[in-house]
Amino acid sequence: MPGVEKIYQSVMIGTKDKNIKFSDLQKLLIALGFDLRIKGDHFIYSKDGVEEILNIQPLGKSAKPYQVKQVRNIIKRYNLEVE
Repeated sequence: MPGVEKIYQSVMIGTKDKNIKFSDLQKLLIALGFDLRIKGDHFIYSKDGVEEILNIQPLGKSAKPYQVKQVRNIIKRYNLEVE
């Protein structure tokens, strides 16, 4: 499993959205300080100071590409960095 910094770089590059593992995206969100709530197969992430709530679901073992893009946009909008 890659380190959080490598996952962060892969997400921020934006060319590998189809190849991001769901577990790696979860690891990144936790490292960014998001809190997790699970409802069925929906993984709901929230963070103080971030208006949006991220609701992500796995696509097999991968993350859905549009959800990777949502995460990237929130990271950019709020200038989030790995803790």
